[in-house]
Amino acid sequence: MQDSALFSIQNLQRLSEGLLVSIEISAFSIIISIIGGLFLGVIMSLKNKFLYFILKFCLEIVRIMPTIVWLFIFYFGLARALGLHLSAFSASVIVFSVWGIFEMMDIVRGAITSIPKHQFESATALGLPKFKIYIYVIIPLALRRLTPGAVNLLSRMIKTTSIVVLIGVVEVVKVGQQIIERHVFTDNLAPFLIYGFIFFLYFIICYPISKFSQTLEKKWA
Repeated sequence: MQDSALFSIQNLQRLSEGLLVSIEISAFSIIISIIGGLFLGVIMSLKNKFLYFILKFCLEIVRIMPTIVWLFIFYFGLARALGLHLSAFSASVIVFSVWGIFEMMDIVRGAITSIPKHQFESATALGLPKFKIYIYVIIPLALRRLTPGAVNLLSRMIKTTSIVVLIGVVEVVKVGQQIIERHVFTDNLAPFLIYGFIFFLYFIICYPISKFSQTLEKKWA
């Protein structure tokens, strides 16, 4: 009976709604990260030391600072200091997008710089301008090299969205905590069962992505 009440239709519906919030944050962040990362990755691969230094510096700042700190800075610090009415959901999308853009940028840069020089030279010999060389030659070749790493990054972004609970976003972990608080005094297994179920939800989302990445690595090795 306790298990039935714990996993009632209402609770399962709330958990699914919380999971949808996590997926929405991930989806928006991933789309922005792919677009911004491709653009900055190409710029970073150009032989411009000033731009490279600036982007590399930003990348290191993003990597050094934990994601949760960035969430606190944007939601509790920057937004209030500037008088902005920034929702926790919007702050989460911004932070994950910034993180994803710079991580994707580095993956794209690595993929482009790993392409043999003769590809550039051959395209140049054909009289293609630099813009078309990247559009028709370099980027298509780089996609194979960056896809496995990019898929792994997207998987990490999905799993890391669980920390947005700390700034008040009512996503799947937050909903799980609320359900546990209601049942913990009547069911000692409530935390184990609910968090186990949340783990299962993340697993069925991230495992196929991980397997897809492994398949691509083997196929394109």
